[in-house]
Amino acid sequence: MATNPRYMQSTVLAVGIAAALAFAGQANAAGFQLKENSVKSMGSAFAGTAAKTGDSSVVTNNPAVMTQFEGTTVQLDLTVIDLNYEFQGSGTDALGRPLTGSNGGNAGDVTPVPAFSVVHKLDNGVALGAMVSAPFGLKTEYDAGWVGRYAAQTSEVEIIDFTLSGAVDITDRFSVGLGVIASRADVTLSKAVDFGSLLAQQGVPLPFAQPQGADGLAVVQGDDNGFGYILGANLRPTDNLSIGVSYRSEIDYELTGTADWTVPDNVRGVFSGSAATSVLFQDGTVFAELTTPSILNIGAAWQVNDALMLSATYARTDWSSLREVRIQFDNPDPDSVEPFEWKDTYFAALGAEYKLSDSWKLRGGVAYDETPTSLEHRTPRLPDANRIFYSVGATWTMSDAFDVNFAYTRIEPRDPKIDTTSGGSRVAGDFDGNANLFGVSAQYRF
Repeated sequence: MATNPRYMQSTVLAVGIAAALAFAGQANAAGFQLKENSVKSMGSAFAGTAAKTGDSSVVTNNPAVMTQFEGTTVQLDLTVIDLNYEFQGSGTDALGRPLTGSNGGNAGDVTPVPAFSVVHKLDNGVALGAMVSAPFGLKTEYDAGWVGRYAAQTSEVEIIDFTLSGAVDITDRFSVGLGVIASRADVTLSKAVDFGSLLAQQGVPLPFAQPQGADGLAVVQGDDNGFGYILGANLRPTDNLSIGVSYRSEIDYELTGTADWTVPDNVRGVFSGSAATSVLFQDGTVFAELTTPSILNIGAAWQVNDALMLSATYARTDWSSLREVRIQFDNPDPDSVEPFEWKDTYFAALGAEYKLSDSWKLRGGVAYDETPTSLEHRTPRLPDANRIFYSVGATWTMSDAFDVNFAYTRIEPRDPKIDTTSGGSRVAGDFDGNANLFGVSAQYRF
């Protein structure tokens, strides 16, 4: 035999799971990070999120800022992500022939990302907060039978956090905070399997035993709970200047789930005739470890005068902790490893806010977000690239207790492209992509 079919089975699963774990945030934040937990912050391109007051998303962005609240603040945010990107390249099979199929259509989707937060300031000066948010994840789907079907079909990643935080003033101008994070990860993905190519490698003398001659489907699902923490500090050297630093820890997940194989009848007939291959491509249980990265966030907000505020952020994400994804099987198949070799990245943002009247504030910002990926390890699930954020927003103060916020962000990736091989097939080319983010939130204080 030209190849080991057990190894082929493991490789198919490894590439599928590992790519799915990585793809999600490619149109919103580099890697698979989502920043959309505050519409007010989105209006200024997330500049100053670790230092600004008046936004209860600080429960997870920097809990130390909670001491600057009074009474109880409740906030509900909704961001709708309109992701658009299309593949503009081509592919070849293991024999060098063009891959059949379309360009996959618009692989993006319209996805709502909600967040809910509450902060309560006690009479003794201690502040407590709770928040539900989605720090990582998104969904992408290509048309069935597209040219890159052997690398990716459908991918969905959902990571939901529940954070409980507390903060206390050390002095009148310095506070610290601590949060505990309970997190849930759920991953589902699918990809086509080129069984015709596999049979050709085994020397099977049948017409469909050739690349693209017999397509099947693999669907993998896994989920787990994880726990982490967030630390924060907030320094207010003057009444008009706030500096914040926060650190979110890594969170480890041990994803356990199932592999569901769809094998064409003619291929299954070939496998069933051999004891060595009859046990392959059977539905079963899989296991993989995933670690989301730590994030260091430094922010500043300067109230220049009664009307104008300037803000800035520099964030560092430890993507180098994601070196590989190792797939383990309950059956005798060997472990299979998908290397990532990602690098640490930075995010930088500048924003401004202007008070037009007692009822209206306008804001805007720009940001630059660096990708952790390289062309060598990039797949259709992650056509990632450095990107620029352009944001505008507004706050409508309807009363002393109630605000409504609006925001829009345009994200432009810079020359996303892939050149990847999966199951002997190569897919290479550029992507035409962008994302539009629309947000609305409401805050009530009592």
